[in-house]
Amino acid sequence: MATQLRILSIEDDPEMRGLIQLIFERQGHRVIGVKQGDFGLEFLHSLKPDVLLLDLMLPDIDGWEIYRQMKNDKELCKIPVIIVSARNKEQDAAAGYKVVGKDRFIEKPFEVQHLINAVNEVAAQLPVQ
Repeated sequence: MATQLRILSIEDDPEMRGLIQLIFERQGHRVIGVKQGDFGLEFLHSLKPDVLLLDLMLPDIDGWEIYRQMKNDKELCKIPVIIVSARNKEQDAAAGYKVVGKDRFIEKPFEVQHLINAVNEVAAQLPVQ
């Protein structure tokens, strides 16, 4: 692996946050995990991660609201997002929510390799720095 990614995980479940951190730190990446959406938004602005892993069901802010705010921000909209949620993609789409562009949606429970592949795919499309 050539590049260490800065990955931000906004996930309220401590076990899932720990699993995500373990998976990607073993891949050589730097992972910051936060459990609340408001802290996640602060880290998005200050850290400007390479990839965001976003849970939809958070205790303070709906994940779709974070996603909407990101897509409406001229700097944050460039950060690839992988939504990792127990909610069903089809149900969210029927409610008017959808993942746009090169972003991804992965339903929990997920295969670890599927999540790694999704991060690698979006990372491959990042501009070279």
